[in-house]
Parts: sequence; C-alpha cells; structure tokens
Amino acid sequence: MYKVYRENEEFASFIALPLQCAYLRDSGLEFGIALWKIGFMSKVRDRHSELKKLISHHDSLYHVQDRPEITDYQYDQLFSELQQLEKNHPELDTSDSPTHRVGGAALDVFSKVPHRVPMLSLSNSYSAEDLAEFDLRVKKFLLLGEGKEVEYFCEPKFDGLAIELVYENGLLVRALTRGDGTTGEEVTQNIKTIRRIPLRLQTKSPPALVEVRGEVIMFKEDFAELNHSQQEAGEMTFANPRNAAAGAVRQLDSKIAAQRPLRFFAYALGATEGVSFKSQEHCENQFHEWGLPVAESGVLRKTVQGSEAVIDFYHDVEKLRTSLPFDIDGIVVKVNSFRLQDDLGLVARSPRWATAAKYKPAQATTVVENILVQVGRTGALTPVAIMKPVKVGGVTVTNATLHNQDEIDRKDVRIGDTVIIQRAGDVIPEIVSVVLDHRPKKSTPFKIPERCPICGSQAKKAEEEVIFRCTNPLCPAILKESLKHFASRRAMNIDKVGDKIIEALCDAGFLKSFSDFFRLRKEDVLSLDRQGEKSAQNIISSIEKSKKIPLARLIYAFGIRFVGEQTAKTLAEHFVNLDGFLDADLEVLQTAPDIGPKVAQSIYDWLQDKRLLKDVRDLIRLGVEPQSLQRKTTGAFAGTSFLITGTLPVKRDEAKDFIESLGGKILSSVSSKLNYLVVGDDPGSKVERARELEVAIISWEELQKMAKS
Repeated sequence: MYKVYRENEEFASFIALPLQCAYLRDSGLEFGIALWKIGFMSKVRDRHSELKKLISHHDSLYHVQDRPEITDYQYDQLFSELQQLEKNHPELDTSDSPTHRVGGAALDVFSKVPHRVPMLSLSNSYSAEDLAEFDLRVKKFLLLGEGKEVEYFCEPKFDGLAIELVYENGLLVRALTRGDGTTGEEVTQNIKTIRRIPLRLQTKSPPALVEVRGEVIMFKEDFAELNHSQQEAGEMTFANPRNAAAGAVRQLDSKIAAQRPLRFFAYALGATEGVSFKSQEHCENQFHEWGLPVAESGVLRKTVQGSEAVIDFYHDVEKLRTSLPFDIDGIVVKVNSFRLQDDLGLVARSPRWATAAKYKPAQATTVVENILVQVGRTGALTPVAIMKPVKVGGVTVTNATLHNQDEIDRKDVRIGDTVIIQRAGDVIPEIVSVVLDHRPKKSTPFKIPERCPICGSQAKKAEEEVIFRCTNPLCPAILKESLKHFASRRAMNIDKVGDKIIEALCDAGFLKSFSDFFRLRKEDVLSLDRQGEKSAQNIISSIEKSKKIPLARLIYAFGIRFVGEQTAKTLAEHFVNLDGFLDADLEVLQTAPDIGPKVAQSIYDWLQDKRLLKDVRDLIRLGVEPQSLQRKTTGAFAGTSFLITGTLPVKRDEAKDFIESLGGKILSSVSSKLNYLVVGDDPGSKVERARELEVAIISWEELQKMAKS
C-alpha cells in the first residue's frame, strides 16, 4: 500500500507512530501498531470510496454527457489504483465498484427472477391515423370535453432488448430481461459491463428503491465493425444490431459481453419506494440527473399537446430515422401525467395510456423454393434460403441467409413455405416469419446435414458455437473459398484472377493448393472457356508479380481462423521472418502482443497440419519471397498513429495504404497511443472516445493537407 499513499503526508505520521512508541516504551509497541492499523485502514476505506466516486463521475462525463474532464492516462491511473486497493484488501465493499465492469466469472445458467411490476407490452399501430384514434380513445375514457387536449410524451421506439435495472438505496443490485413480462432472467454481470449505466445513482439522497426500464442497443457503426471482425475471424455474423445486442446481454460469460459495444437508454419506471414523479417528462429528466442515458431532449424526446403534434413528431422522427446512429422501428407515445395514467389503467396486458406507432418496413411475400447449405472458408455450414425472386424496397431479392440451425428452428422455415421477407437495416435480406396458413401439407422441418454437402466429411459443432463446420481442410468448398481469399487484393493481390476464374481452375483440376497458383502455365489458362491469349498472359504475369509479398500479407493470405489483417501484422512484426513464424510453438505464440490463448491455439493447430506446412514450403520453392515487415519510418506521417472511422471519399483500404506509405501507423482502436482520428461521414462511438482521450480529430481533407506540409 506504500505505492498508493507515497505522496500522502499523513502516511508518514502513521509510520512514525509505532516507531515512536517503540523508542519510548517497548511494552507499548503492540498498542501503537494496533492504533496505526486502525488509522491506516480508515484511510484505505476513505480512499477506496473516493476512487469509486471519482471513476463513476468520469464514466458519466464521458459515456453519458460527452464532456470529459481528464485524459485517458489520468483515468487509467485512477482505475489501476482502485484495482490494486481491492486486490490488497478483499474485505472492502466492492458491490458498486467500477472494476466489476470488466466481466466476472462465467455462469452456468441465468436465474429466473419475478418483476415487482409486470413489464407490459404496448399496443402497436402503423399509421398517423392510428395515432389520432389512440388520442380519441384516451379522451373518451377520461371524459374530456370538446376542445380539451391531452398532453403526451413522445420518444423513439428503440430496436433492442428491454432491460430492467433495480437500484436499492442508489446501488445497482440487479438487472433483468423482460422475459415473459412477469418473470425475467437475471443478467446483472453482463449489464454492469455497459459503461453508460451507472453502478450507483448520482445523488446524495437516493430512493430506497427505483426500477429503471430501458433498452440495450448497439449503434450501427459498432455493429458493422463487430460483423467485420466476426467475419475476419471466421465467426458467425449477426443479422442485425438487435440480435447482436440481445446475444451479448445473454452471454453466460460476462467477459464476452464486456467486449461488445453495447449502449443503454432509459425510458420507463417499474416499482419505486421513497420517490415519486408527476409525469413521464419529470421521470426521464430525473433519470438524466441520476446519470442514466435518455433520448435527446427536444429532438427525440418531446412533450406535446394533442394528436396533431404527436403526428408531427411521428413524421419528423421518420425523416431522421436513416441518419440516426442506432435503429428504431417507430415512436412510443405516452400520456404524460402519471395521475392520468393511473386513471386510464390497463386493457388486457397493455396500458391504455401508451401506444407504439411503428414505421412500415420494406417487406414482401415470396416462396422458399429450396434451402442450400453453403460451405465457407473456415468450414462453416451456412443454410441459405433460395426464394422466388421478389422486389423489396426497390431491390430484387432471391436468397437470404438462415444463419444456423438454431435460427431455422426458431423461425421454423421449411422448403415450400410462403415467407415474409424484409431488408434488415434496409440492407440485408432476412426472413421475418412464415405464413403457416400457406404451408404445404407434406412439409418437413429442415435440418443441416451431419456431413458436409460438398465432400461428405463429418460436420461438427464445438460446444461454445452455434454453427457446424466441415472437418476436412481439403474440402473442395473450403479450398475454393480459401484460394479466393489467398488471391484477394488485401492478401496476395493476384490481379486479373477473380472468383469465377478460380472456380474454373479448381473445377478443371489445376488448383488444389496455394502453391498451385505458381505452377500454372499459360496453356492451362487457355484451356478454360472464354480465355484468350492476352487475358491468359495477363493472369500469368500477375501471378509472377505477386511473388514478392510482405510477410504480413502472406500470413493473412493463409486464411488462419481468427487471424485478420491487423493480427497478421502483429505476427509479422513479432516473428520478423517466415521461418520464425512457422517454427513457433504454442507458448511462443502466446508471447506475441495481443495474441490471446484462443487465437494462439488456432494458429498452432494450423501450423501442425503437415499438408499445409508442405504447401507453404512449396510456395517458397516456387519463388514466393516474403519480405520481412519493415514499416516505413520516413515521410510526412513518420512516427504518427492514425485510426479511421466513418465513410471517407475513398475506400478505407486505400486510405490505410496512403497513411502507411507516408510512414504512418494504423491502430485498431482508440487509445492513448493514437495521435489522429480521421473522421468521415456517419462516424460512431470512436469520436466520443477520442474526445475523452484528447486525441486530435481531423477530416480526410485535413489529412491530405498534412501530407503536403
């Protein structure tokens, strides 16, 4: 503890006390030490309490109010001190400690906990006319005279996972999913990893009990980056942000949930003790004062008079919908006064005083003509629905991924079914539901085969995964996808060799391994359909040109599971040359920066395959020359680190190449090591983090000017 209190002048007096006692009276030494311990522990507890408050305060400033006061380094110093205190003194009360956000031990199962007040569902409508009818019903029930208007509170209908936060005496003690409305699943440890949620309410006089209800969501850009990293790692991607958020909240291992970019918005009350509210507006304003995130006031959160104003809000938010950083599927309208809400009461399991007015998604009805199982580069078996062509939102859709067996079972999609489809997030086609009334009488549930549909090898599913994988690394489907990846621009960059040519070369028997690219002759290419003398020569020349390749790109080209471009660069920097990488054992792999046990094990397993290693040796024998990674140290950006977020005027890969060509370094995340965040259109949460760290934020145009200066 000396490290923690080395600058505290009072610490010297604590040390001096028992020493003075020893000098003056040996018999009093034990008493002096005991007295010192009491004083010392009092200081430890005070400092622990102070650190918790400081860190929670700065978490709120950064994550909720977007006005940080300290740098990342200063924050990390405070956090490290708190961790050390709790490690050295496990007897301290850590129930509301920010250190709990990093994720705890994995659970075996979620426990079921009843809600004190049921989490009711709202009635839905899909038009402005429905909102006008809702207003008429409310006024009729309240017996309001002609000309009297009801005050309504309007806000967005977030497309995420409903959560209830239970605060007792200001401390977050429990978090529950909605469940069936009466009983939810306890997901406290996962919810505590969301930094936007205060572990203790920011008030000196907290109520004895307050249950805060809201939505856990994921921003669109964060979702896109998550899917990109999942795809690079050979993992299953998510259909939409809602599924990604819901899946993260229901992870049994909270350390996984802590890695997901989750957000939270509060919007409703459950049970309360020791606090009362007059209205929905009053309630959400109080949420904001307590440090809980709520929708932006005046834009996405507004109190209005009468149905016409409600309808205006509905249309205004619809215009903003595509530009919002998160998904919404409508608005929620509530009678603002809690007294009037009590008067209106419930009908069935929905409140009379609220309604959800949704926006119509781009949907269509079609027929599933077949379900094919595709085999990806990592062996993943992905079911795809082949449908009768139909236009959805102006785009003709012919197929939609069904993701995995669990998703097929959940929606019960079968061949011959009539289905409703929509473009998730206005982009990705997905099957919403099955029209059961039109189901063929002899239809049977679809099951992913236990053997690979391409090579017939056994398909297996790991315990922690939801997808089946072909176990044969030489499966023709895996081979084709691996070869496409190997030749791609960010890997070996074999120009003029596209996916169709690779498939044709594989089908003709010319390509069976990576090294076969460098055995190809012009005559082989000419034997394919629609290949002339010039195009064949271009292909051979491109293959020859690709032989000199940076080591990082060669490692990435191998397509090792979990090894994306950044990880490949890390490995190239660490091992310097190809031999060093190929000879690495599991222990050595784990010494590489940012390489965890899971990634190290995947690389090690790949290196143990003698057929793959032989193929790599053949590459070298056939003239491939991997260049040791020598990061350019000269140029306008030498010694400077960059990160890109949002949409730039050029492709992101081109922007990265531009920066690196001038000596700059690309980082994978915002940290204190980052010098510049290059921001394009529709940036995400990285901007907030950069501001908190006092990182310079520049545009693409400003980057261009820097390059010329």
